[in-house]
Amino acid sequence: MTYTPPPAVTTRPLLQGSFGFSASTHWLATGAAQSVLERGGNAFDAAVAGGFVLHVVEPHLNGPGGDLVGLFTEAGTGATRVLMGQGPAPAGATIAHFRAEGLGLVPGAGGLAAAVPGAVDAWLLLLRDHGTWELADVLAPAIAYARDGHPLLRSAAETIGRVRELFQHHWPTSAALWLSRGHPPEPGEIVRNAAYADVMDHLASAAGREGGATPRADRIDAARRAWRELLGHAVDLVSHPHRHSTGTDHAGVLRQDDIDAFRAGYERPVSATFRGATVVKAGSWTQGPALLQALKILEPFPDHALDPGTPDGAHHIVEALKLALADRDAYFGDGADVTALLEDSYVAQRRDLIGDRASRQWRPGSPAGLTPFRPPLTRTAARPLPGAGEPTVDASGATRGDTCHIDVVDRWGNIVSVTPSGGWLQSSPAVPELGFCLGTRLQMCWLDESSPSALRPGNRPRTTLTPTLVLSGDGSIMAMGTPGGDQQEQWQLPMLLRMLVGGYQAQEAIDAPTLHTSALVDSFWPREWEPAGVTIEDRLGAEVIHGLRARGHDVTVVDGWTLGRLSAVGHASRRSEETPRLWAAANPRGQAGYAAGR
Repeated sequence: MTYTPPPAVTTRPLLQGSFGFSASTHWLATGAAQSVLERGGNAFDAAVAGGFVLHVVEPHLNGPGGDLVGLFTEAGTGATRVLMGQGPAPAGATIAHFRAEGLGLVPGAGGLAAAVPGAVDAWLLLLRDHGTWELADVLAPAIAYARDGHPLLRSAAETIGRVRELFQHHWPTSAALWLSRGHPPEPGEIVRNAAYADVMDHLASAAGREGGATPRADRIDAARRAWRELLGHAVDLVSHPHRHSTGTDHAGVLRQDDIDAFRAGYERPVSATFRGATVVKAGSWTQGPALLQALKILEPFPDHALDPGTPDGAHHIVEALKLALADRDAYFGDGADVTALLEDSYVAQRRDLIGDRASRQWRPGSPAGLTPFRPPLTRTAARPLPGAGEPTVDASGATRGDTCHIDVVDRWGNIVSVTPSGGWLQSSPAVPELGFCLGTRLQMCWLDESSPSALRPGNRPRTTLTPTLVLSGDGSIMAMGTPGGDQQEQWQLPMLLRMLVGGYQAQEAIDAPTLHTSALVDSFWPREWEPAGVTIEDRLGAEVIHGLRARGHDVTVVDGWTLGRLSAVGHASRRSEETPRLWAAANPRGQAGYAAGR
């Protein structure tokens, strides 16, 4: 009997047209990107413009002191590339130094956890090599929102409120920026960041000073040099002790030499096929290959057993994710070869571990006889994890940040998907001259030399940032992603299954209720693990909830519009149409994500 999934329900239409589309986690970033397309810019110009706007309008979810991972395809080339915007650990970030500071984990906040900032250099590199616009024109929307103001998101206001005491008592520069009237701004209040507007003006001026006769690439490289010089202000600030998430004071180890040595770059992606589609991800310095392994584990199951809306489907998805994420925590890291994890024979071994009951053990495999790294399994009680992509900030000031996302496709066939993050306003003290703070990505490194993701000077921390490209055999392509830390792959997986197996359109798949597991080693401080936890939107229904509990899962039910902030754009095959059919979709959860285009 052929399986027929239930009819899909959408909150918004799938946007379709032939000119170009943008989708992101904030309507102002989407609008800025789309305005660039409307004025003749390409997808890369538009994505960079939207990316700088995200720094301004979602400062609790990303910042210039953070990092990014991107995937893109340039029209006419047929090749996909990774945009690498993850800075490495500074030369002084050694395990010995952190141990001497009395630490067992890298802190989740403060300058000691700062990797070299990578986001801005990556955006500028993408613009230099693949865009067409001048830097001043690309930065104009972000400068306007920073200088003239924008309405503050409720989630940003709530984040500032949760760290109010930390700012007032320990981070006075952050208090000056975000508590200028002595209290947190209200949701919807118009806020400004003149210091960051000045930074962007300085970058635009640095590019302009080279003169119109200078090649455009050289002008943008001048801005990249100016950016590295400006970061010296951040080095000066974090060189002094500041309160960390551990409740103690530590000085940062980032130095100007670390900043001067870093350059964003491009890499080859990794990929796997699933039901005739090629799914493309960044490498083992991200969590991207875990999604590929989960898809390969699930591929042979019948369609009804891959539907997140059935007890069987939800169970198989959760168990496959637990296996793939255990391998992530055991084997992923900068420079790690994860080829063996995607071999068909090994994937089959992993698939055979999925039974009728929920596993309550952390189960990495041993591909090719490898010995897995075994992190400490610090147990935690079941709890709902952040759902709408917002960070959690404890009253103590311990912070967890989250992420933004943007996708753009243009009429020429360029497509780009970027997940920027880090440098959250609650990460570390704001730098007065810059209007932002450094990131804390080093918290994803272990203070254990045997780990593939150990803290090592010059190595990139294994990031959670993980956009996706999906290439179909008919020539169509989709770019997608979401905020969510450890949940990023987990929220993308049900969307992909609904589209590639269930036949959903992108907006239908985004709107559909979803779930994720917390049976993983948390990538963020304090690195906890929950043996059989599942968080599920109540819209998945009583049958799925009860079915999972009957199989032994520890289920936490959350509001039906809580999990994920997915967005996507794409273009259909050009083989049968002279004019490409483009489309875009964005998530209603969180109330900020929007798509636009025509």
